Amino acid sequence: MNVAIFIARRIAFNQQQSFSRFIIRLAIAATVISVAAMLLTLAFTNGFQYAISQKIFSFWGHIRVQHIQPNKSLIAEDIPIFRNDTVLKVLRTNEDVRTIQAFATKSAIVKGSESIEVVMLKGVENNYDFSNLDGFLKQGRWLHFPDSGYSDEIDLSAYTANQLKLKVNDKALIYFIQSDGTRRVRSMRIAGIYKTGIEDYDKLVAIGDLRLIQKLNNWQADQIGGYEIFIKDYHRIDPVSRTLSEALPSTWNCRTSEEANQNIFDWLNLQNTTIVIALCIMIVIATLNLVTCLIILVLDRTRMIGILKAIGSPNASIRQIFLYHGSIIMLSGLFFGNLTAILMCWLQQRYGFISLPEDAYYISKAVVKLEWWHFVLVNAGTFVICFLVLMIPTLIIRNIQPAKAIQFR
Repeated sequence: MNVAIFIARRIAFNQQQSFSRFIIRLAIAATVISVAAMLLTLAFTNGFQYAISQKIFSFWGHIRVQHIQPNKSLIAEDIPIFRNDTVLKVLRTNEDVRTIQAFATKSAIVKGSESIEVVMLKGVENNYDFSNLDGFLKQGRWLHFPDSGYSDEIDLSAYTANQLKLKVNDKALIYFIQSDGTRRVRSMRIAGIYKTGIEDYDKLVAIGDLRLIQKLNNWQADQIGGYEIFIKDYHRIDPVSRTLSEALPSTWNCRTSEEANQNIFDWLNLQNTTIVIALCIMIVIATLNLVTCLIILVLDRTRMIGILKAIGSPNASIRQIFLYHGSIIMLSGLFFGNLTAILMCWLQQRYGFISLPEDAYYISKAVVKLEWWHFVLVNAGTFVICFLVLMIPTLIIRNIQPAKAIQFR
């Protein structure tokens, strides 16, 4: 065995308590904490962004195809447009598109036993894929669609139902204000109660039958508010939207949910800046920790370095001792740091012990989402930094004089 490696192992793994052994273990622990903290920061932030964006996509789709309406709010009545075979062909032939669903919206007033609430009724068809919304359903079920006429059922948010003191199977009067100022009233049964956790949606949106909106607005059966598009890979929202926009007729327009909810997505994207700042701070702390520990190791073994030099050991051989120590710290820190991060993520995913105020963060429990590139980024970055840091002891060892080092106390 190489003499330098033998000496390094004796220092690091001997059974006797020594200051060098303590420093190595302390440095390993600090590196484990740093690596785990960086991975957890990426996992929690990525999970936070993913969970909220998926809530929005599940409720509104990835892309909306409608009549051109500049500066239209997401929650606003739609201008009617006729179903168009050309449009449907463009949507159906795009290999990125998974689901196409017609919808329309209309303002309404829901009257409970003691109060009233203004809502935006989102009308959907009988082929609507409610599986996207199943995670939001708290009580009851989604509305049923009769073969003829329109459904007299409606799904309300938990907020609206609580304000009006309504429960599943209760009946409520729904007032629809027409464009000419007249009023139409319908008695509707509460089929289910949902909660998205996003205040703007829970306070304003109810879900009903598209045919009811067509009847109230005196629309024809082939008039709708637009199409809600779900795509296979949400990462491709922007390129898919651009492709569809170029192929659609001039009176139709594509708008992504990110564009319609820009304030929320700007807030989510701001988290990326937070990640960079947090990672930089942790990298600096980890680097300073490793540098300090290695310098302490060198200083603690100054007499040993002097003796080795006095008996003819070259600088390169002595450097191997401390490079070996640095390798122990680096590899052990990476291994146990990754293991700790994976374990913490699994525990959070399984038991959800970290909770959040849903009113402020839109989710009730912290979500973790580790990606393969998180491990590559953290491990590769830590390896490169540690490798550069390991060069520091070589500069110190080179300048140590044997005569002075042997007398060092």
